[in-house]
Amino acid sequence: MKQKLNSKEAELYKRCDEVLHYIWDPIGIAGEPKTRDEYEGYLPQIFALVRENAYPESEVYHLRDLEETQMGLTANAKKIEFTVESLFKWRELIWASP
Repeated sequence: MKQKLNSKEAELYKRCDEVLHYIWDPIGIAGEPKTRDEYEGYLPQIFALVRENAYPESEVYHLRDLEETQMGLTANAKKIEFTVESLFKWRELIWASP
């Protein structure tokens, strides 16, 4: 991420990274410390959608597209929905904090 983020944006960026790695984790690597950066390439776009408060449906579509088109996997709809829900809950919590 090249642009300067304020403290809330930086916190949201960190939480998005964690949610992608530990919750979304479509290839099942969350338990392996060496793979911590596996999903970083997807992070800037996911963060931008969450930060700008894109519709959760757009985020669901985006993650499904990543899994199916870029990773060649069968999308896990329930896991994707839970991931998106987690991302937006983090956004809400961080934006509401003083």
